[in-house]
Amino acid sequence: MAASNRMMLGPLVGSIDQGTSSTRFLVFNAKTSELLSHHQVEIVQKFPKEGWVEQDPKEILSSVHECVEKTCEKLQQLNIDITNIKAIGVSNQRETTVVWDKTTGEPLYNAIVWLDLRTQATVDSLLKKIPGKNKSFFKFRTGLPLSTYFSAVKLRWLLDNVEEIKQAVGDGRAMFGTIDSWLIWSLTGGKNGGVHCTDVTNASRTMLFNIHSLEWDPELCQFFDIPMEILPKVRSSSEIYGLMVCFLKSGALTGVPISGCLGDQSAALVGQMCFQDGQAKNTYGTGCFLLCNTGQKSVFSEHGLLTTIAYKLGRDKPVCYALEGSVAIAGAVVRWLRDNLGILKTSQEVEKLAAEAGTSYGCYFVPAFSGLYAPYWEPSARGIICGLTQFTNKNHIAFAALEAVCFQTRELLDAINKDCGVPLSQLQVDGGMTNNKVLMQLQSDILCIPVVKPSMPETTALGAAMAAGAAEGVGIWSLNPGDLTAVTCERFEPQINPEESEFRFARWKKAVMKSMDWVTSDVSSNGDSSIFSSLPLGLYIMSSMIMLIGAKYISG
Repeated sequence: MAASNRMMLGPLVGSIDQGTSSTRFLVFNAKTSELLSHHQVEIVQKFPKEGWVEQDPKEILSSVHECVEKTCEKLQQLNIDITNIKAIGVSNQRETTVVWDKTTGEPLYNAIVWLDLRTQATVDSLLKKIPGKNKSFFKFRTGLPLSTYFSAVKLRWLLDNVEEIKQAVGDGRAMFGTIDSWLIWSLTGGKNGGVHCTDVTNASRTMLFNIHSLEWDPELCQFFDIPMEILPKVRSSSEIYGLMVCFLKSGALTGVPISGCLGDQSAALVGQMCFQDGQAKNTYGTGCFLLCNTGQKSVFSEHGLLTTIAYKLGRDKPVCYALEGSVAIAGAVVRWLRDNLGILKTSQEVEKLAAEAGTSYGCYFVPAFSGLYAPYWEPSARGIICGLTQFTNKNHIAFAALEAVCFQTRELLDAINKDCGVPLSQLQVDGGMTNNKVLMQLQSDILCIPVVKPSMPETTALGAAMAAGAAEGVGIWSLNPGDLTAVTCERFEPQINPEESEFRFARWKKAVMKSMDWVTSDVSSNGDSSIFSSLPLGLYIMSSMIMLIGAKYISG
């Protein structure tokens, strides 16, 4: 590509998209929003005990380094000048909790992932301190119910159970952050002057942040017994936080500002350009997240949704809020079919199997692997597959798994329609699962409204890039409505009658009811759920074994 052509590209913006399943680095043209190149690395999830989900913070950081390096190599192969990258944005899996040593730069424990359930006993203990054990006691301050989902209880568990973290806090060496904080601190120098910050969207998912004053709340920190000095500084979603330090062999991107930061679901809302009240999007990733922009007014749900910060696109810009419906398991159910059951060789194969079946044949799948999130907030639920017959095969189960994602979205949409009072006439979608055309058609059929998918589905990364490019001091990406590039879309229209949709949804709701109350909350937080943890059952089994041995001895 000639130098004149390179100049025609104009300024570029890089975007780090660190999700639960993978890390990606993508580079966009700031003038046209065109995606020029990207690289992706899958992240290992660790399940050391039942209900526990962890990741290695160093592996996450290393994956960012690899993705940036590989993407820059691809750009150079395309003869695109990487010195045109003028800003970098970060979007990240939210709530996932990291504590590290600021003097060594080393994590003090694995990251506890948002899906993790080990903190149920911590939640139960905290509930005893609340009048009437009301899970929604802090709802009007934080927008959130007390749940294993949010960072404060994960941090409380770490402080209670990890000696290295207790010691580091006592010595003044500990830093807490969600994944965005860990990455920004590391990429701007780490132990040699790294910037310890987060943005308002990520802070609003900790349960330690007042979503009205936009500050860490001393009373909440006191309730959870969290020392405020370990918390990052809270900034807007679009401003220069710090400059990249050199980690590439080529020295590329050194000194480039990191100037955008949004939790992944807020980033997708921005990337879908949902800047008006009432605009909504649904992201299909590891989980499923439906956000509806409520503007500068915080709306509190009466139907199990969360109130969260949508974005604050500049230090002097107003904060905007959203109603959010969160589902823990969406794309993760396909990964489970692949890795745990082995009925898929690749995640993409689920579309082929489901298409071959064309129906679940009365089979219903409730993937409550981490309990049920919105609108139920029921940690005792567990996954079930019901309605099986001798005719049921793996194709029907694959279809039922996709259908479950759609039914869960239907529940979120129903709740948002009730809270907002104006039903959505169509659903804007994004995320990796939207490449599955069977899923998208199923979603339209079950919602009875059109589903609209942008031709460029990387809206999460795009949102972080937009925030970074628009930051004061960068100014290469205009967020004025008239300047935003029109997005071409693929549209899926309902193809079944509403009566059939309602019948299938009602059957699935019946299955949801059967998934509840499978686990009692007195299972210990260290994951000891063996049969011998029950004394009567243990004695029964031991006495039975003794009787069997005795009988064998007498008969012998």
